[in-house]
Amino acid sequence: MSSEQRNVPTLNDLPLPLTRGVTGDAVLDLQFRLAEVDLPCSDSPGIFGTSTESALREFQRRRLIESTGICDQRTWLALVEAGYQLGDRLLYQRDPMLRGDDVGDLQRRLSILGFDPGRIDGIFGRDTAEALKDFQRNAGLPIDGMCGQRTLADLIRVQTPEGAVDLVSPLRERLSMRETGNRTLAEREFAVGEPGGFAPGVVAICRNLRLAGARALEFHDPSPSRQAVAANTAGADCFVSIRIAPERTSCTTAFYSGFHYESVTSRQLAEIIQQRLPATLGLENGGTCGMALPILRETRMPAIEIQLGSPTLVVQQTVALARVVVASLGAWVELNFS
Repeated sequence: MSSEQRNVPTLNDLPLPLTRGVTGDAVLDLQFRLAEVDLPCSDSPGIFGTSTESALREFQRRRLIESTGICDQRTWLALVEAGYQLGDRLLYQRDPMLRGDDVGDLQRRLSILGFDPGRIDGIFGRDTAEALKDFQRNAGLPIDGMCGQRTLADLIRVQTPEGAVDLVSPLRERLSMRETGNRTLAEREFAVGEPGGFAPGVVAICRNLRLAGARALEFHDPSPSRQAVAANTAGADCFVSIRIAPERTSCTTAFYSGFHYESVTSRQLAEIIQQRLPATLGLENGGTCGMALPILRETRMPAIEIQLGSPTLVVQQTVALARVVVASLGAWVELNFS
């Protein structure tokens, strides 16, 4: 039974977060959804035990979200999205936007066929609607931007041979960098945000960006989704998120990855920053990692999140942090135009 056919409780109906030791109908629903994605639990139905926690950690790992073993709002929504398969429901642009694995599958199919839906993120937005209309136009279908049974049948009929995985989306991502602006930071617009706890770092980075001739937007908001909406509305060229992780002693830079896709330009920026920042701050090098965090998934431009441990040490190095981040952004911009 698909998630469209099943009753999907609202977040207000759920006693989130769900953790080990919790019992009840919400845990039973969690276990059912884990089983639907081939992660069955051996715990007694409705009891959140070690098996449920292990299955949940594995689900989080596969979805490229933080593997905590705790079912919070983000994990619950990811489970709901994972339950949708292409053909379960009518897909179209609406507000709030449709999200799910079925949308990601549609985007991937369109991208393989040469119709650019933008980032393959499982979110049915404007770019996906336009790519779908282009496909319908080329297939001689009614051009309504809706993926129903007729459009889906044509998508399946013209699908490329098995094993063909070349996507147009990464190519367009690289080309879009070359089509606008110049080879320096000047005349480019960057969004820099933090969810709380490190406002001075964001202020310092934005100050250095402005000194380099760039436009800089500051975001101080605990909601990454609100930050993403604001950056998208402003049309920023790049988003840099700074997050303090007190439990760590390392520096890690995350870029968007999900639905068998990764943002090529975001990864490139993450690697440039990671080569420079840990040594400058005196932190362990945690490397780069692909993640599907909301701030990376929901922004339409290249985006990274710098995750910094050892808060006291980092605060003392705020000036150096800003200098390295801005220099890395300059190197990234130049590389994409060379």
